[in-house]
Amino acid sequence: MKNIVLIFFASLMFKEGAAQYKPVDNKSSILFKVKTFGINVNGTFTGLDGNIVFDPNHLNDSRFDVNIDTKSINTDNSLRDDHLKEESFFDVKKYPLIHFVSTRIVPSTKKGTLLIYGNLSIKDQTKELSFSFTAEPLVNSYLFKGKLSVNRKDFHVGETNIISDNVEISLSVLAAKEPGVTSF
Repeated sequence: MKNIVLIFFASLMFKEGAAQYKPVDNKSSILFKVKTFGINVNGTFTGLDGNIVFDPNHLNDSRFDVNIDTKSINTDNSLRDDHLKEESFFDVKKYPLIHFVSTRIVPSTKKGTLLIYGNLSIKDQTKELSFSFTAEPLVNSYLFKGKLSVNRKDFHVGETNIISDNVEISLSVLAAKEPGVTSF
């Protein structure tokens, strides 16, 4: 009996768990598009940071906890960018980060695609959302891609402005494996 208990605990010590990954900011892109007076305005965010634990064979053990730097907003127009950083939009002085934390990840009905559910926090508002994404395995990394739409008014972003309520977001996140780190 003593040997069985030792074998059990030894197997737990060597169990392969979901690997931990870090987003690589300069190899990732967070793009957004919103209509203003019927014209598309495109922009980006950088400053991506956080922790990703991912194993496609054990989605229950997988999770995303990531942040984006709101001061990094860029629409190729410095006057517009400065306006978007003000209190009526992102209020970057008071709310320097956009935060997403997953609550569950499940397979979708579309082959090769997963569904992620989680909480998105912008300013002082947190909303539950879900979207589909793909996870392409690379050498010691994954490339996660997804698209989602959010209602900016749900997060009190530019409530008094005459722009489309819906913002389309495209994500392409390269996440590199952290050496020697696994999650059980």
